[in-house]
Amino acid sequence: MLKKHSFFIVSLIIVLSIPFTVYATGGEPIPQDNALAIDTVWTLIAAFMVFFMHAGFTCVEAGFTQSKNTVNIIMKNIMTISIGVVSYYLIGFALMFGPDVLGLIGSKGFALTQRNLFDFGIPLDAFWFFQAVFAATCATIVSGAMAERTKFNAYLFFTILICSITYPIAGHWIWGGGWLATLGFIDFAGSTVVHGVGGATALVGAWLAGPRSGKYTQDGKVHAIPGHSIPLGTLGVLILWFGWFGFNPGSTISGTTPAIASIAVTTMLAGASATITSMLFSWIKYGKPDVSLTLNGCLAGLVAITAGTAIVTPNGALIIGGLAGILMIISVEFFDRVVKIDDPVGAISVHGVCGGFGTLMVGVFAKEGGLLYGGGIKLLSIQTLGVVITFAFAVLMAIAVFGTLKTTIGIRVSEKEEQTGLDIEEHGISAYTGDSPAPATNIF
Repeated sequence: MLKKHSFFIVSLIIVLSIPFTVYATGGEPIPQDNALAIDTVWTLIAAFMVFFMHAGFTCVEAGFTQSKNTVNIIMKNIMTISIGVVSYYLIGFALMFGPDVLGLIGSKGFALTQRNLFDFGIPLDAFWFFQAVFAATCATIVSGAMAERTKFNAYLFFTILICSITYPIAGHWIWGGGWLATLGFIDFAGSTVVHGVGGATALVGAWLAGPRSGKYTQDGKVHAIPGHSIPLGTLGVLILWFGWFGFNPGSTISGTTPAIASIAVTTMLAGASATITSMLFSWIKYGKPDVSLTLNGCLAGLVAITAGTAIVTPNGALIIGGLAGILMIISVEFFDRVVKIDDPVGAISVHGVCGGFGTLMVGVFAKEGGLLYGGGIKLLSIQTLGVVITFAFAVLMAIAVFGTLKTTIGIRVSEKEEQTGLDIEEHGISAYTGDSPAPATNIF
């Protein structure tokens, strides 16, 4: 009986192994270069994770804003990824990675033509896909800062322009072989390229749009407008944290390098450290551990480590993340109470301020060239120059774009539309059955 069963098991193993033998020896089903196959698959998986981050952004923005504007948040985020990738395909990718002109801009390869011009070590389509979801991420940062009072059509026009021009040009300087790359500027996965550009643009957009109705009293005091769903916002933050393990380790464009493990570690530690410090700092400052600031603290740490995630130690990541969690809260108070720029989700502080901070910290904590590792101030000086110039460029482009939109189609809805809610006024439907058109809530 045992022999019979043994014969059956051996026969079954042989039969099941036939497809794998054919697959391994047939030549065509498997690439000859297994490393290339692994690198391609890893890059695509990481890109899929970054794509999923748009679900996280949607949840964060919806949860941290009033229920009467949820449909509008959803529509802006779904259109951001859709318009963003098409704009980047037609124009942005070539400006970012095409043949360099004077270190300032790419010149060829629009709509993925002239493929022979590109060599990224993996198929062009895989590299483009990864970069396209990054471009859309830069745009969606602005959505939250301008939430609850921005015209839907104005936002759509803006998305085309940032994904076609602003983000790609800044990206070319740093990732496309431009002048900052030549100087030795380091931004591994986009603290400045993605988050800094998005945060600086968000600053201008929120400023030109003006604060939400009722945000500030006549004597200048801040009136908090709490978010309508902290659970939804929390889910969004956790989705974003998960997606960051595609965002940072995926930027290696290689699944065969051991570096993806250390990058995952520094990403995890920075996010966790910032969550802890923002919770503690808010507890000390306000007498209770604030949930919205703690959630944003997590994102602040992830944004800050993104520039140096591949070149700092785990201890460096703990420090960078921890400082970012505190800096974010200070920044939120500054913009909210001093400058009086209304940012419903804290995007300016999380992405802009902490993105710039994290990029500067590369000059301090980089294992090679960092100030604390005997590198002097050279790298820190280059990092400072790159952050200042890139932020200034993003601000000027945002002033041009939003200024033009403001004087033409307008960027702000009417007071009546704002009071009723953008869901009903702009989309004709409420996100929640029986939702009242009366004002509800936000985050800060």
